[in-house]
Amino acid sequence: MADLNILNRALFRGDNLAFLRGINSETIDLVATDPPFNKGRDFHATPESLAAGASFHDRWSWADDIEGEWEDAIKDDWPTVWGAIESANGTRGKDMGAFLCYMGVRLLEMHRILKPTGSLYLHCDDTANSYLRMMLDAIFGGSNRRGQLIWERSAGRSDAKGFARVHDSVLYYAKSDEFTWHEQWDPLDKDYVNRLYVHSDDRGRYMTAPLRGGGLKGTVHSFEWRGLRSDAWRFTRERLEELDAQGLIHWPEEEGGVPRRKSYLKDSKGVAARDVITHISRATKKERTGYPTQKPIALYRRFIEASSNPGDVVLDPFCGCATTLIAAEQAGRNWIGIDLWEEALDIARARVEAECRNMFGGDVRYSEIPPQRTDDGMAAAPPLASKRRRRAPEPPGPKLTRAQMIELLIAEQDGLCAGCDRRYDDPRIWHLDHKQPRSEGGANHISNRALLCPPCNNVKGNTLTLTGLRKLNARNGWMAQ
Repeated sequence: MADLNILNRALFRGDNLAFLRGINSETIDLVATDPPFNKGRDFHATPESLAAGASFHDRWSWADDIEGEWEDAIKDDWPTVWGAIESANGTRGKDMGAFLCYMGVRLLEMHRILKPTGSLYLHCDDTANSYLRMMLDAIFGGSNRRGQLIWERSAGRSDAKGFARVHDSVLYYAKSDEFTWHEQWDPLDKDYVNRLYVHSDDRGRYMTAPLRGGGLKGTVHSFEWRGLRSDAWRFTRERLEELDAQGLIHWPEEEGGVPRRKSYLKDSKGVAARDVITHISRATKKERTGYPTQKPIALYRRFIEASSNPGDVVLDPFCGCATTLIAAEQAGRNWIGIDLWEEALDIARARVEAECRNMFGGDVRYSEIPPQRTDDGMAAAPPLASKRRRRAPEPPGPKLTRAQMIELLIAEQDGLCAGCDRRYDDPRIWHLDHKQPRSEGGANHISNRALLCPPCNNVKGNTLTLTGLRKLNARNGWMAQ
């Protein structure tokens, strides 16, 4: 495993894709981020706030926001991811597909740079939730989806045409089944405390639990203790004596009452954290910067403490006003933040330096230059269906777009399918494929490309070579005579 090629407390300004591509593979412990939601509108900070002047657009189109190289990379190497994008194109429209293409190339890089023990927390709402889940299933594998957290961001909001929308979702995925996990605890409900913790002594409030009874899992004991006979003691005689000596048995005042074990409120961890979060409110007044989509530090600290260890590296590639970075610093983690908007980075620098000044010695490192990888240059998340081999180097010469390759190959193949030699006059039918699959080390260069008709493209898939396809077609009698 390569070493991380970025120092701690690094803030980067620019398109996060360039910076993600510059990070060594499997060097990040946790990605926790709040990206755009595809809300179809622009967001602006409140006037006269720390974030005054900051804004970002959350609307997407293929023409304005998507690079052809992103589309080509996904189509060529990760067809299951492209399938999620095409599904969005067909069911929610091209704008949703464009948003997913934008997110897809970045999520593939996030998967690549996560350690096998790493995890991703991706904040979203119901606008693109289902499509992002489908895409993340394709990248991480459905078995590595660890859950979906629901965060109640506000107590109530009227909606004249439907139920009030008061929650966001956080999609939680692990890189593998080796993922880091530390159980988290929520405070006990006040009604629960008042209902059950009805006793008190000089140690504080306590509730009681049976020392004997049925319905137990494990060993029970049969004996007489302090004049009480039971065939279902939950503890041994020696352990009961220890509990009594420690003052942990509640003896009722009434004659014939049954003794019970004491459980003190001050010793309770609380209730195991659930996937519905209602006790963490929106950013406090002290935290607020005026940034339009700011999240509370406590929420991201929950994710960080659950899925990383002290000293681990936390990355937020859409760091905005630095909520994740501050939460990581407070939790004793190293961190890296990236954001495109200069105003956002100004806020992030000011917040981190002001709120964390007493927590560490040293400066925040700021740069607009992407890091240079020092590992073997392994590409983003490998195809899930095949074992990856090292890629062949790209031949020299200008890089052609997908459209340019198709135009050149139509002329070169004289309208014939490279897989079956059938002639097709409609250029819209062609599928651009690799002679040697990418999963087997094939390059993206035009010298390794061929045009296939739809039936041949379906048969070839992601594993057959072009030669193998032609042999299969010959055996099956599909070659043109």
